[in-house]
Amino acid sequence: MKVITHSEEETKALAKRLADQLKPGMTLLLEGQLGAGKTTFTKGIAEALGISRAVKSPTYTLIKEYTDGKLPLYHMDLYRLEDSEDEDLGLDDYFYGEGITVVEWGSFMKEDLPEEFIAVSINTSDNLNDREIKFSAQGDQYREVLERLE
Repeated sequence: MKVITHSEEETKALAKRLADQLKPGMTLLLEGQLGAGKTTFTKGIAEALGISRAVKSPTYTLIKEYTDGKLPLYHMDLYRLEDSEDEDLGLDDYFYGEGITVVEWGSFMKEDLPEEFIAVSINTSDNLNDREIKFSAQGDQYREVLERLE
């Protein structure tokens, strides 16, 4: 599935529609170049969950927890772990917990990620406000989420 958004507001609105379909314990993997809109997309998820705290990129903290919404949101940025080996961050507690987990740069630690997830690829275009957002799913429950999103 591919969607073009033309503003930050449209990107967040798309993320909100997706969030409305998610259940506790679900994982989203976000990929895209720096500044593509991964954190903006996550802000939309947070808004849909009723999270009131400001969502910021967890680049330097690796994991930020937002627990003041309908469901907890676990926002991870694994970019700084590209060259790390044998890091045990206890990620399973997040992936299989009671909240929604959003992982930026999950490709840097593929072996530690759940087998089922929704992958979201966000790319910029020549028009600075446009984003091409592609979705794919691993696992039946995630494919069903994308079918309902269409």
